[in-house]
Amino acid sequence: MVWRNDQVSEGETKYILNTARDCLGVVGDFVELGCYKGDTSIFLAEILKGSDKRFWIYDSFEGLPEKSEKDLSPLGENFKKGELLVSKREVKERFLRAGLKVPVIKKGWFADFSASDLPEKIAFCFLDGDFYESIRDGLKLVENKMSKGGVLIVHDYNNPELPGVKKAVDEWVGTRGLKVLETCAIIS
Repeated sequence: MVWRNDQVSEGETKYILNTARDCLGVVGDFVELGCYKGDTSIFLAEILKGSDKRFWIYDSFEGLPEKSEKDLSPLGENFKKGELLVSKREVKERFLRAGLKVPVIKKGWFADFSASDLPEKIAFCFLDGDFYESIRDGLKLVENKMSKGGVLIVHDYNNPELPGVKKAVDEWVGTRGLKVLETCAIIS
């Protein structure tokens, strides 16, 4: 498949995919929190071909939420409420055009989902929520679902345009005795 991803760099995409491949032997399904157009989603679905794992995608399909004070950065002025808006239908159609199985797609803000909206166990999770509250809510949502050996990758951890991501991750990691292993990854 040809690399095409508007929001995640080629190097980041390779890292995500290599890590996801390593999770094929871990108990649980694959989850993506925040999919935008579904570029990363398509790549993850390719990895899951022939696997018995299910793929679950969660997104507001309303674009970015309102920023909190923790998200403010002069470098991130272009990240505004409503930006990155794509419909659920557009994402679903991309899977169909690619000849891939359409994942379970759930529409809503991460704070509106509960544990019952997720798979029982998660082997791999890619969290791309851009803002403090979205990252915080996403982490809370999956924390008790991650399988032993599973991997959670948080995008934009060191992005100066999106300082709320690092703040949310550092708070979450610090209160749980975990550590950030890479500039974008947390291992459970």
